[in-house]
Amino acid sequence: MSNINNYTEKDLDFLLSPMAIRQSAEAIFELTKNGKTHFTYHPEKFDEVVDYVIDVIKEKYPTLDIPFHSRWGHFRAAGINRVHEILEPKISGLDLMEQARTKLDLVITSVLLDAGAGAEWKFHEKTSGKVITRSEGLGVASFYLFMDGSLSDNGKLQATAGGLQKLSKEKLSETFQVSPANPLIGVDGRLSLLKNLGLTIEAKKEIFPGGRPGSIVDYLNTRYGKTFTGAQLLRAVLDGLGEIWPGRVKVAGVNLGDIWNYEKVPGALAVFHKLSQWMTYSLCEPLQEAGFIITGVEKLTGLAEYRNGGLLLDRELITLTDKNLAKLSHRPDSELIIEWRGLTIALLDRIGDAVQKKLNKSPSDFPLAKVLEGGTWWAGRKAASALRADCSPPLKIESDGTVF
Repeated sequence: MSNINNYTEKDLDFLLSPMAIRQSAEAIFELTKNGKTHFTYHPEKFDEVVDYVIDVIKEKYPTLDIPFHSRWGHFRAAGINRVHEILEPKISGLDLMEQARTKLDLVITSVLLDAGAGAEWKFHEKTSGKVITRSEGLGVASFYLFMDGSLSDNGKLQATAGGLQKLSKEKLSETFQVSPANPLIGVDGRLSLLKNLGLTIEAKKEIFPGGRPGSIVDYLNTRYGKTFTGAQLLRAVLDGLGEIWPGRVKVAGVNLGDIWNYEKVPGALAVFHKLSQWMTYSLCEPLQEAGFIITGVEKLTGLAEYRNGGLLLDRELITLTDKNLAKLSHRPDSELIIEWRGLTIALLDRIGDAVQKKLNKSPSDFPLAKVLEGGTWWAGRKAASALRADCSPPLKIESDGTVF
C-alpha cells in the first residue's frame, strides 16, 4: 500500500477504522524510540504521568462515575445543564426517535464548530452572566445557534440541509459574539464546514434520509437494528461526513478526512479521525437514550488533539529534540504535528491501560472514552495552566478551524 493511487476498497475499509489509527500511531511511536522523529520519549516519566491523570480523575469524579468524553459535557459548562433546562422541555412530547434526531442535529453541528477558539475569544452568556472560554464557550455558543433556529429553514427546532447552507457568516459571528475585540480563529472554516454539511446531507439521502444530520439515526436503525459497535458507528460518521473536510487526501474518489501524507509509516498515510471519533463519542448518549445498544466502544482510540498531546509535552513524557521548534508556528500537515498526534494516540492507549489497571477496571467497564473525559483531557488543561497563563497548547498550531 505504498502508493495511495493503488489503494483498493478493502484498503479503504481499513483506513476508515480504529485499527488504521493505531497502526500509524504505533509506527510513529517506534520511529520516536529509534530517534527518527522530532520528539524524544522519556519512559521514566510514564508512571508519574499516569498518577497525575488518576489524581485529576479522583478530583473531578471521586465516585468514578464518568460519562464518555463527548460534546455533551460542554453544554453543562459553568454548572448549568442547558440541555435539561432549555432543550428537553421543548422536545419532551416527541417520540424517542425524534428526540434522538433533534439531539443529534444539535451535537453534530456543535462538534463541527469545535476547532480551537484561540486564547482571546470569550462567550458571554446573557441569561446567566457567565463568561465561558475555549471548547466550553464554543459548545454553549453553538447550543444557542441551534436553539434560536438559525440552522433550520422550516421553523422547527432542527438542523436542515437548507438551513445549514443558508447560514451566513454574519449570523455565525453575531451568535458567537465575534468582534475585533473578541476574535475567533477560523470563522470562515467553521462556516464552510456547516455549509458543506448541508450539501452532504442533501447528496447522501441513504445516510441522512430525513434531510437532517440527526436522521443518521434512521440509517443506523435500518442497517443494524438496535445494536451496533463503536467502530460501526464511527464508519457511519466517516461515510456520512467525509466529504465535508476541505483539501484532504482522496482514495478512489473518497475524501479520507483526518488522514495525512507521512512517508515514514506503512502506506505513507497517518490516520487520526479526531473530530469523527469525538463525534462518535458524542452520538452515543442520545442513541442510548433512544434505546440503542453500542458495544465495543473501548476499541475506538484516544483523540489526537492539543489537550491530550499537550499533557505529554507539558509533563515531559515526550520532549522536542530541537527546543527551537516550540517558537515556530506549525501547519497540521507538517511532520512535527503529525508525529505529535501519532504519539498522542499511542501513549493514550498505554496511559488508558495503566489507569484501568490501577483503578481495577476492565476496558469495557472503563473504556478510553472515560479515561479521556475523567482524566487526560482535563489533566492536559491543568498542566497547560500551570505553565502558561493563557492555557494555550505547548506547540503553536496554524489552525483553519477544521482540525483542532
